[in-house]
Amino acid sequence: MSIRARHIVAIVVLSLEGMALTGCGTVNERLSAGVSDAIPVWAGGMPADAPPRPGTAKYDEYMRERERRRLMPAAEREREDAKPAETAAEPAR
Repeated sequence: MSIRARHIVAIVVLSLEGMALTGCGTVNERLSAGVSDAIPVWAGGMPADAPPRPGTAKYDEYMRERERRRLMPAAEREREDAKPAETAAEPAR
């Protein structure tokens, strides 16, 4: 096989492999969203205080609470922020 033919074959093979890999990223987008929730914080997962994902019931509740707090006077909001947190963060393992 001549040098030119090998270059063409290499380009075609690399292009096909690249196209195949790009298709893998979109096939399991729902699976990847679920798996990313299971990654621990120490490994780069979502922190405990991250807001819920859009499209869930918790997200709707979170947005209603956020809107309620936005419409509150600043003095009341500060008093509410001074209350201790109801949930404590998990200890590091």
